[in-house]
This record gives sequence, structure tokens and C-alpha cells, in this order.
Amino acid sequence: MKAKPVPKLTLRGLSRARSQGKLCVGALAFRCALGRGGRGAKVREGDGITPVGRWPVRAVLYRPDRLRRPRTALPLRAIRAHDGWCDDPTDGRYNRMVKLPFRRSHERLWRGDHLYDIVIVLGYNDRPRSLGRGSAIFIHLARRDFAPTAGCIALRRPDLLRLLERLEPGDSVVIS
Repeated sequence: MKAKPVPKLTLRGLSRARSQGKLCVGALAFRCALGRGGRGAKVREGDGITPVGRWPVRAVLYRPDRLRRPRTALPLRAIRAHDGWCDDPTDGRYNRMVKLPFRRSHERLWRGDHLYDIVIVLGYNDRPRSLGRGSAIFIHLARRDFAPTAGCIALRRPDLLRLLERLEPGDSVVIS
């Protein structure tokens, strides 16, 4: 029986701010924004909760028009203008990347702001999928004021780039 890899990333909430936390990688600790609903058991799509649990790091997406190819050992894909992510629980492509235009509810990955210039896709509710239990849980770039996310983890750009250099296939994040 193959042992599960030890999680390289752990996330802890800050006691005073339920929508902020620290993402720890060994001795490094990065300030991060969390979902507007804080950390907890994700109940439904759109609840704003950052889901507690152990989630594998799947891949990295990035905007090639805004930054050079990030250094990482993880699977890497450039975001294109027609890329989206389905967040419609009634669609068979729920919690999957889709091509735009897309008639059902979705997130546009090619955004006007910089939040999705770098995205780490987490394996939350993807294998298997449970319709309506939440989608598009990413680690992405934070707003300047570390405003809450819709359920993702958000870091400053230099911190996210530093994190990418340390991650390897098989790594996971533990949110407690």
C-alpha cells in the first residue's frame, strides 16, 4: 500500500479575521485572503466558504500576456481568451474548464483584473464531483487589501510565484 504524501501546504485562519489566514510551506508563512464565509464545510455553490480538508494541487494556469511562464514542476497551461470554468450545478461540465462562449453559468478565466493572472487549480469536488457542492476552488492572486474571495485562497503575486517554485506533482493543501 502506497503511503499518501505528507502535505506540503497547510492553511490556518487568523483568529481575528475569518476571511484571512496564513498559508504555510515549511518555515515560510504567506498572508492570504479566504472566502467571505471563512473556512468550513462547503455546503453549496456560491456560499463563499473556503472548504476545509485535504485537496490535491492539480495544475497551474497563467496569463501569458501578463507574465512569463512561471517556474514550477506542476502541469502548466496558458489561459486563453476563450477559457472559462463551469459553475452551473445542473450542467455535466460542472467544476470543469469550458470553452467560451458558454450558455450556462461560468467564470471567465481571462479576466480584466489581475486575480486570475496565476491560478493553482485545487482538486476540490472534482473526483468525484458532487453537483452543487462548490466549484472553482483555486489559489489565485489577492486584491491589494486582501478582500475576501468567493471561497478561494488568494496570495500576493511574489508569494504565489515563490510557492509555485516549491510545489511538485502529488502535493496537497490542508485547510483546517
